[in-house]
Amino acid sequence: MPKIVDHEQRRNEIALVACRVVAQHGFDQATIVRIAREAGYTTGMVAHYFDTKQDIVTAALRLILRRIEERLTPSGADQQPDLLTLLTEALPVDETRYIECAFWIAFWGQVPADRRLKRINAWLHREYLRLFERCLERGWSEWVGWPPTIQEQVLRSVITFINGVTASTVASRGDWPADRQVGQLRLQLELLHGWAMGATAALPKKHSKASA
Repeated sequence: MPKIVDHEQRRNEIALVACRVVAQHGFDQATIVRIAREAGYTTGMVAHYFDTKQDIVTAALRLILRRIEERLTPSGADQQPDLLTLLTEALPVDETRYIECAFWIAFWGQVPADRRLKRINAWLHREYLRLFERCLERGWSEWVGWPPTIQEQVLRSVITFINGVTASTVASRGDWPADRQVGQLRLQLELLHGWAMGATAALPKKHSKASA
């Protein structure tokens, strides 16, 4: 009886190997030949699933985004972690997350010179905004009472911070152990929460959501 091949699983396997190869060798050195070799497949097998390296990269980006969303969207009402624990899932605090983040950084380096990657990056950014906004709404009960302008500033500050820690850790991993990353994230969240509460309280009531 012929072996049943799960084509979706195989595509994901190749995409994950591509993440590791890019993280270890850089974008330019992550050739289809090298990705195929690392995955244990022939180049012909990889070509059966992906026409170009850019297609593999796109698949890897989508897969990573899906994995991050799964980590940031825990199931079960009795298993809701606090906001710090939740957002820590987006930081390169272990080997799996480090590989994902190193792949992101390599991808960002290619974006300015490629129109297709610019479009993909714009889509990814919108998805990240949506995902992290959901995290903040779940993590802070006060969130719904903040005006949209303050919500947006806090949201973009959180994403900018996480991107900065990600880039710093990939560039100098020894300077950014997991406990330092988490400690800085905790401080950032405390500062942003305090600022948002103060800024909301200082606004005239006509600007508040309650009276809108």
